[in-house]
Amino acid sequence: MSGNYQDFKDLMGYKRAFDQACEIFDITILFPKEEKYSLTDQIRRSSRSVCANLAEAYRKRIYHNHFLMKITDCLGENSETLVWLDFSFKCQYINEEKYNQLILLNSEVGKLLTYMLNNPDKFGVSAL
Repeated sequence: MSGNYQDFKDLMGYKRAFDQACEIFDITILFPKEEKYSLTDQIRRSSRSVCANLAEAYRKRIYHNHFLMKITDCLGENSETLVWLDFSFKCQYINEEKYNQLILLNSEVGKLLTYMLNNPDKFGVSAL
């Protein structure tokens, strides 16, 4: 399998998604305890799922359709993270500056994933 990357951790999309998940973890530590099993858990899971699905997509990139399906899953999880960020801001758990910073990062992750979806050949995915 040839490709432009030696490992999924080298992918810019993975790096930025990982940054997003870590920043979300850091902010959710301060969320109210009553949100532990709802908002806190949901936003942590969705942001981490982007990374996990991307790792799986990259490892199984020999299968064109599987790669596309997992990248689509990443996009879905990233969109879910965006919704939870909206709730976090609306509930005043994060301030506007942090919200805008995380929204920008979320958008960047989405653009990188969309690039991967539209250009699978650049990531060592075989053509159909």
